[in-house]
Amino acid sequence: LVGLVASEATPLNLNDAQSHPAFSYRPETGEEIYHSFLGVPILRAGNTLGVLVVQNRAKRTYVEEEVEALQTTAMVLAEMIASGELTALAQPGAEPAARHSQHKTGAILSDGIALGHVVLHEPRVVITNYIAEDLPKEIKRLDTAMTKLRADLDRMLERGDVADGGEHRDVLEAYRMFANDHGWSHKLHEAVATGLTAEAAVERVQSDTRARMLRSTDPYLRDRLHDLEDLGYRLMRQLVGQDHAPSREHLPDNAILIARAMGPAALLDYDRKRLRGLVLEEGTANSHVSIVARALGIPAVGEVPNAPGIADPGDAIIVDGTSGEIYVRPSAEIESAYAERVRFRARRQAQYVALRDRPCVTRDGQPVELMINAGLAIDLPHIDDTGSAGIGLFRTELQFMVGQSLPRTSDQLALYRAVLDAAGSKPVTFRTLDIGGDKALPYMEAVIEENPALGWRAIRLGLDRPGLLRGQIRALLRAGGGRALRIMFPMISEVAEFDAAKAIVERELTYLRQHGHTLPERIDIGTMVEVPALLYQLDELLKKVDFVSVGSNDLFQFLFAVDRGNAKVSERFDTMSAPIMRALRDIARKAQAAKKSASLCGEMASKPIGALALIALGYRSLSLSATALGPVKAMILDLDAKKAEAMMIPLLEQPAGSVSIRERLTAFAEAERLAL
Repeated sequence: LVGLVASEATPLNLNDAQSHPAFSYRPETGEEIYHSFLGVPILRAGNTLGVLVVQNRAKRTYVEEEVEALQTTAMVLAEMIASGELTALAQPGAEPAARHSQHKTGAILSDGIALGHVVLHEPRVVITNYIAEDLPKEIKRLDTAMTKLRADLDRMLERGDVADGGEHRDVLEAYRMFANDHGWSHKLHEAVATGLTAEAAVERVQSDTRARMLRSTDPYLRDRLHDLEDLGYRLMRQLVGQDHAPSREHLPDNAILIARAMGPAALLDYDRKRLRGLVLEEGTANSHVSIVARALGIPAVGEVPNAPGIADPGDAIIVDGTSGEIYVRPSAEIESAYAERVRFRARRQAQYVALRDRPCVTRDGQPVELMINAGLAIDLPHIDDTGSAGIGLFRTELQFMVGQSLPRTSDQLALYRAVLDAAGSKPVTFRTLDIGGDKALPYMEAVIEENPALGWRAIRLGLDRPGLLRGQIRALLRAGGGRALRIMFPMISEVAEFDAAKAIVERELTYLRQHGHTLPERIDIGTMVEVPALLYQLDELLKKVDFVSVGSNDLFQFLFAVDRGNAKVSERFDTMSAPIMRALRDIARKAQAAKKSASLCGEMASKPIGALALIALGYRSLSLSATALGPVKAMILDLDAKKAEAMMIPLLEQPAGSVSIRERLTAFAEAERLAL
């Protein structure tokens, strides 16, 4: 029964505990003499710290007032546990343990290394009084705080920097909707009516809501959790007289932000010049805030248990976004070692910056086009910062993923125009919506699939929801008016799918022409090559497309039937094994024979050794992350492409597994003094 209370995070009130299906008899407890049972979870921030139980010999059902009294006691216990006040009780006379170094491992969200000091995002408001002495007064305090909260949100929405739209406005609109929700208000008033202060009522409702939403399988509810938590935090500040959050624009130098969860707009509020790193309890690689962190070049680690509780503000901390490790209050030796790594990376980065304006040409005179991957407006400065040849992959789905609702056509049009304006004469390849699978939109009904990576996603979803795809195509065509435009379709499995998608483009062109809109001067339409079935349709496909781009990440996992996010199997196969290399070579050769351009975007292009392999296979256009462009370009400038091709071709003729292509490439790079 105790386990049931803990797992469900809800009270259990029974007049005959032994008749409950979950009852488990333990003779050592001696509890067979008790019939009635009341258990309540000890919750803090939605996490179950324990269970508080009372039992009675008589068969009785505890009344509502008794349940509420036990819940209030559990709240106080939760705070005592969290603050460490119970340590002295557990070990009378013991001295508090010295604050020691901590090493935690999480998930890599954004590459890089950062040393700095802890800043807590939305530090917890300390509640000093849980029990209300004057209920009418507490209700009035709650109502006043909620009125101020709603007024503040209204004022924020009227500010010039959010009034015109964008991600910030979408988030605030959602907050305002939650703030005016009658159900939320009713729960808060009910909690006060049980005898709690207004602050304690907010704490209880937020904790209960968090526990419930964390158990939900609905991704929309889970994604909205940080919105509700932020709203509760804002209300709590109103109650304790902190009308404004701690300044996000005046961070200390070398700030490392720690948060339980965070939305992308919240991260953008911080001073980017002082923010060095990010640690999250609930972040994943595909979460919105991770996408923004990567775009900003902020090292980030997620899935760190109890992240806000592992450090205090001002503590020294190291975030290693290359390995997914963090060190809190590190030893002098560890701090010194990481400081040297940071200095080394800075020296290398300075060398890459010096190469920015040099043409990307191999040592034997072969030009290689290096483009960046992008997806948000904050990526656009990287076009010039890196000296890239343009944007080889603009992920249009990111605008849909970071918002709270479906972007209007006008919002899409504004973003696409801004992208083309920023690129100037440099080409931009827009990939149409690649959603579904692991890229669920929070405002669309989730589709439960056994194999989401192989399911209803990308162009399949677009063709089944033509209104969605048509709206996006129309926005792209209007944005490209009077200029060159490149559109690329993802996850094409057969030529017929490309034909159907291209027909939508033709239909929208006709519509815009009839309504007097300026059309693009030139339209190139291509496709991603990432589904193995397309490898056997290349001859027919290349007659119809203007270009192809290999999506190496998906192509690799589909060819080997391997989930690249599953470490147990993804490391069993080398991305430079002969089957992969042969497939990539065939795509490049057939595209060249058809006089169509072939590029590659994916993790492979973002590593110097991967770029070396691709150039040896015949690729002369790569799209990679902005942070990877410098190291790859430095390698290319020292590379003799003809030598690399001469080395690679014989390797592909060897029996699979007889030689390690990766080892041969590494040896070649060492002999040629190429920096990998």
